[in-house]
Amino acid sequence: MPGPVLDFDTFFRTEYQRLFETLYLVVRNRAEAEDLAQESMARTYERWDKVRDPVGYVYRTAFNLHRSWLRRLAVAAQKLREPPQEHEPDAIERRLDVLQAMSELPHTQRVALVLVDWVGMTAEEAGRVLAMQPVSVRGRVHRARAALRRRLGGDDG
Repeated sequence: MPGPVLDFDTFFRTEYQRLFETLYLVVRNRAEAEDLAQESMARTYERWDKVRDPVGYVYRTAFNLHRSWLRRLAVAAQKLREPPQEHEPDAIERRLDVLQAMSELPHTQRVALVLVDWVGMTAEEAGRVLAMQPVSVRGRVHRARAALRRRLGGDDG
């Protein structure tokens, strides 16, 4: 567990960029990632005197805000359902393949994978953020990597 954070300003300066980058990898939209990071930091500030684990709290808040946004979006999409557009698989570049494969992962696996493999958190740190045991984080990361290998072929690279 990280050392004690003395004040919110210090916490904000040390954590905001990492939070933003994590959210950007999860949502793949800069504006949405900024909004989520700012809103979760604001909510953390409002409850600062009650928060025991600021890092875990700010990440959980951000992920909960994102899930709420996805639910609202799903309801709106259901109302405006259009016939799906067909894509030419040969025209999609490797990067788009990876993004698509990532989007097909269960949310919990995708978030665990991003926190561990892209952000560089340990399973213990990611576990605090996701409010789960490190062994559960490692299991989700393992399953996410295996699913990506099956979908994309090849090794973890």
